[in-house]
Amino acid sequence: MEGPIGQKHKQLEFALASVSELSSSSSAAKSKPVVARFSADSGVAELRFLQESESIAAINVDLQTAKLFKLGPVQSVCISEGSDSSKETSYSRGVSIQFRNEEESRAFHCTLEQRKKEILQGKELQLPNGTVLDTRSKFDDKIEPSSSKMYFHYYGQLLHQQNMLQDYVRTGTYFAAVIENRSDFIGRVVVDVGAGSGILSLFAAQAGAKHVYAVEASEMAEYARKLISGNPSLSQRITVVKGKVEEVELPEKADIMISEPMGTLLVNERMLESYVIARDRFLLPNGKMFPSVGRIHMAPFSDEYLFIEIANKALFWQQQNYYGVDLTSLYGSAFQGYFSQPVVDAFDPRLLVAPPIFHVIDFMKSKEEDLYEFDIPLRFISSVGARVHGLACWFDVLFNGSTVQRWLTTAPGAPTTHWYQLRCVLSQPIYVMAGQEITGRLHMIAHNAQSYTIYLTLSTKMWGPGAEQEGILQTSSCKLDLKEPYYRMSQPQAYPLAQDQQQHPLISTQDIPIQSQDLEEAELMQQPSPNSDAQLNSIMGNV
Repeated sequence: MEGPIGQKHKQLEFALASVSELSSSSSAAKSKPVVARFSADSGVAELRFLQESESIAAINVDLQTAKLFKLGPVQSVCISEGSDSSKETSYSRGVSIQFRNEEESRAFHCTLEQRKKEILQGKELQLPNGTVLDTRSKFDDKIEPSSSKMYFHYYGQLLHQQNMLQDYVRTGTYFAAVIENRSDFIGRVVVDVGAGSGILSLFAAQAGAKHVYAVEASEMAEYARKLISGNPSLSQRITVVKGKVEEVELPEKADIMISEPMGTLLVNERMLESYVIARDRFLLPNGKMFPSVGRIHMAPFSDEYLFIEIANKALFWQQQNYYGVDLTSLYGSAFQGYFSQPVVDAFDPRLLVAPPIFHVIDFMKSKEEDLYEFDIPLRFISSVGARVHGLACWFDVLFNGSTVQRWLTTAPGAPTTHWYQLRCVLSQPIYVMAGQEITGRLHMIAHNAQSYTIYLTLSTKMWGPGAEQEGILQTSSCKLDLKEPYYRMSQPQAYPLAQDQQQHPLISTQDIPIQSQDLEEAELMQQPSPNSDAQLNSIMGNV
């Protein structure tokens, strides 16, 4: 039986080893192989048990009053209240069910609970052949179908999964975070959100998890089943659930949740929303999340080479005689179009002109709606005199294990990951002197193509004599679509320092240390954003 759990309304019939009524003195006749069928043909939701050779149900159970109890891995009892015309009072009917294997038992329990939930919510609809209409999920309501289709097609390819698996910083950090924190996994129920190839589920099983539910909506779920079944020592404790976390049902709550929901700039693809939805649906109170905290880091940068490279792309449209056609009327639109693309690449951290700040997202506390929009005030003090070409961004996430707290970072100067870093480039650079204040705002609004529109403004404030007037000298703004980046992805170049630039170690070139108290260390945030202290104090109270 291929992946029964979570395929909402797809599997309405189950083959059982046997079934018998508890009140029956002789159950031999009904202990032959039978079929359990969920039906709504008569307008009443029922569970029918039929002999494989018969078309008439031997036992009917009203789902509205049915209760299912698990007696063992492959044995359950279903009890329902009913009425009999010869009696004035109601009575309970018990049915003993024997499943062929443990997986089919879990699938049956999931389906029954889902059907009962639909009855309570008034969603029961009668359709031809006893099928039930699949209702739209929250995911479908906020994401356009074409984006969703391409997204799941992309992640359903082994080529892309290989690209992520070969990111040894990513995969190695996840492995270390899980294995070093075995005490969080041993004997625990785990949910892997967006499991992909199932590699994190296998890590959790290696760490001693009691059972892992690997939830994956794309066709990669089938590959995950193959990979997991190819590891028999672990596969008995892993169930692949094909479906969206917004829709699937699981037979039990999880003690710990693991996922890799990060996209470019942490929030691209909007999987963080699914991560917190899964938290609310499946995680037990006081359960753990791996990762539990994310941070978006930001700093202004100066990169003349990059600015010229982007500006030169539009030079094509300055031709006045392109096969006899004057293209110059489109030059301005093309110029702005190229600057509306965030640049994804790895850059030398010496390009930063001020110490970075960061914005915290607490996955344990954030609501789904909190991720629809981010409005981040910016304030920096320039370390050098330079022409500022925009804002550089990267992220890190925390695995807050009971034994070891480990960070996964995408910072410039650290080992490069498949996320690289991201830079928002201004079409009109601004000029700063050492010690001058840079202010601005990074405003990100989610859109239904599973990404964000970015609005960036940077300004320089009065410096030197007259600074008490706090006047704005220069302002530059841009609008970018995180969905359509320019994948430059070159390795960091060694940029020569200008004469007025002094070497300033703005960020460490080593991976961020893994101690939890490093959240408060000055070298990670020499200049916090106005709301960072309150966020970190709240989070550190939970570490």
